[in-house]
Amino acid sequence: MRLPQQPDPIALDAFLRARSAADPQAFADLSLKIVKMLGPGEYVAAAPGSSGLGHFGLAVNDYAHSTAPNRRFPDLVTQRLLKAALAGDEPPYALATLDAIARHCTLQEDNANRVERQVLKAAAAFLLRPRMGQRFDAIVTGAAAKGTFVRIASPMVEGRLVRGAEGLDLGDALAVRLVDVDGERGYIDFERA
Repeated sequence: MRLPQQPDPIALDAFLRARSAADPQAFADLSLKIVKMLGPGEYVAAAPGSSGLGHFGLAVNDYAHSTAPNRRFPDLVTQRLLKAALAGDEPPYALATLDAIARHCTLQEDNANRVERQVLKAAAAFLLRPRMGQRFDAIVTGAAAKGTFVRIASPMVEGRLVRGAEGLDLGDALAVRLVDVDGERGYIDFERA
């Protein structure tokens, strides 16, 4: 099964279901890679009657996200809009204000996610420090100009492959050895074993 050239959430869903059934063991890595490729979501204000961007992954146009602890202000804005609509009142925000709120909320969520990732990387580095030189089974999770990255399963952490990355592709399984960690910077470095 191949995906169409243009983004299509229904086709993506069918593709993922087919891959999950065909290879359940590799599905977690595939779905994680697709989520990374889709990138982070963003808050967007849509004028009444416009088609809007909706939610690609859910394949819906009319969508509002609520109830997550990191979304309290967006929840408040949505609740104020709903309250005004149910009461037949004018919206409490102009579209330009909603656009500014959406940009601000996206920026703040991105900042919070960045800090969370850094804390998790630092914790993983400290956790692995006593295991320097140890061999792990790994899978290639990323290959870009900044390096090749691998994930080990126990504990499930990702690090950079600093030596022996030649000829590897996304999804390749390999043995790695832990060669360096830096808890303060959240770096975990492996070499091919």
